[in-house]
Amino acid sequence: MSEPDFVGHVIEQWSAERPDLDVSPVGVIARLHRLAARLTEELVAEYAEHGLGEGEFDVLATLRRAGAPYELTPGALATSTMVSSGAITKRVDRCVQQGWATRRVDERDGRGRVVALTEAGRALVDRAFTAHIANEHRLLGGLTARQRDELAALLEQWGRALDGAD
Repeated sequence: MSEPDFVGHVIEQWSAERPDLDVSPVGVIARLHRLAARLTEELVAEYAEHGLGEGEFDVLATLRRAGAPYELTPGALATSTMVSSGAITKRVDRCVQQGWATRRVDERDGRGRVVALTEAGRALVDRAFTAHIANEHRLLGGLTARQRDELAALLEQWGRALDGAD
């Protein structure tokens, strides 16, 4: 049998100290937490290769995947990126300052605004996203295609259960 990983050692310690508790959830939660932190490091490093922070990549990618004409309201951006409207404002401001996006009055609602991807922003996000996907394939390289599919399905099921959708 192989040597336990870091979380395995933590589980062994807790099991010895608190044999009255089933500490098995630590095996999933702690490993997922550690993986998430490691993945974030790897993803952010790739974004930086393109002069982007995580927030800018998120805004540009969300606008790009929205399809032509590659524009959304700030509220739709906030919903699609799962961050607050204040965070979206800061992220959009940085993208506008760099010339990757524009902000204009919504023609349908003069009180609202629309954020749109510029040609420079589209070219940048297309390059960055191509590299991002290659990076994600690299990061998942230790798993077979079947394992990736199974893991994705399990994570979706778990997420739905936590969200109360099932």
